[in-house]
Amino acid sequence: MTGMQQLYPFLYAGGPGLDDLMAGVRRSTAEKAADIARLRETVLEEYGEALAICAARMADAFRSGGRLFTFGNGGSSTDAQDVAALFLNPGDAGRPLPALALTTDVAVVTALSNDIGFEVVFARQLAAFGRPGDIALALSTSGNSDNLIAALREAGRRGMLTVGLAGYTGGQMAEEPAFSAAGRHHLFVVPSSSVHRIQEAQTTIYHALWELTQRELTHAEPDREAR
Repeated sequence: MTGMQQLYPFLYAGGPGLDDLMAGVRRSTAEKAADIARLRETVLEEYGEALAICAARMADAFRSGGRLFTFGNGGSSTDAQDVAALFLNPGDAGRPLPALALTTDVAVVTALSNDIGFEVVFARQLAAFGRPGDIALALSTSGNSDNLIAALREAGRRGMLTVGLAGYTGGQMAEEPAFSAAGRHHLFVVPSSSVHRIQEAQTTIYHALWELTQRELTHAEPDREAR
């Protein structure tokens, strides 16, 4: 069988027909949709209360003038930008909140990578911008990225609220003292070995955090007006 025949067997005699191929695609799509639905339910059942607590602390930070800094690598870099955009520009769905993705300034990222090393690209930015009461949110599928661990440690030294999203079993993030102890630091682990399913579930997590944070801020308005 030629390369073209291997890629498109339904076009050649003796290969599976187009109807069979499409039936297989439908089955695969349905299975993946069911998998992500179950995983999202598992994550929200596991972390429902923790998400509410984290969102309440994020709302407190925003009320006090805190800012959100997000970061990640690869696909998680894109997700970090999505988180920042969601908080900064929610449209009519909520109030805009100060948020910045540390992955967007190519000049800064490449300068730090070239002059010092890629492991500092986020930590150095937090060292420049971060202050007590800000929020650092790191996204990773493995939890093992050295530059994320360095940034989270820098955020902790600066008195920032730290939030981590990881997959598998949490990797190095789960071993960090800040996340293993109770306090102002939150880690949400998606228990899957599929990068695709992890990222899909993490989307649910940070949208839930955004919605809960907005709700906390909205509910606080009458209290302040009464005073």
